[in-house]
Amino acid sequence: MGDLIWLSDAQMGRIEPYFSLSHGVPRVDDRRVISGIIFVIRNGLRWRDAPKEYGPHKTIYNRFVRWSRLGVFNKIFAQLASKGPRPERLMIDATHLKAHRTAASLLKRGYSPIYRAHQGWIELKTSCGMRPARSPLGLAAQRRTDERLQRSSPHA
Repeated sequence: MGDLIWLSDAQMGRIEPYFSLSHGVPRVDDRRVISGIIFVIRNGLRWRDAPKEYGPHKTIYNRFVRWSRLGVFNKIFAQLASKGPRPERLMIDATHLKAHRTAASLLKRGYSPIYRAHQGWIELKTSCGMRPARSPLGLAAQRRTDERLQRSSPHA
C-alpha cells in the first residue's frame, strides 16, 4: 500500500523519550505500532481494519489503550505543543458529541434544533427558517418554558 504512514527517524527521536519502559518481554517495533495508531485514528478506521503492514490489530489497540491510560500521548502532545509557536487560533473537534436518540427523527421531519446558550433553551426551526406551528415538545411543555422565561426575566 502506497498510502501508509510511517514516522521518520527525526519524528521518532522527538517522541521516544516519552515511551514507557518495557518490562520483561521486549516490545514489538515502536515505529510500526505508533504509525499504525496514527493511521487508524487519522482515517477513522476500526482497529481491526488496520493494514497488516502495521502488525496485528490487537497489538496496535492494546498499545493505544495502555499508553492512553498511562498518559503517554498526553505528555507527547503537551511537549510538542510547548516547543512550537503560540497558535493564533485553536479549534475543537466536535464530532463526538452525544445526541439524544430522537434527534435523528427531528431532522427527518425538517426540524433543526438551535441551542441558544445565552438564553438556556432550544428553539426548533424548519428548514425554511420558520418555527413549527406545534412544538414537538407539546403545547404544555412549551407553555411551561414560556412561563419560566417570563418569571426569570428582569422586566416581568
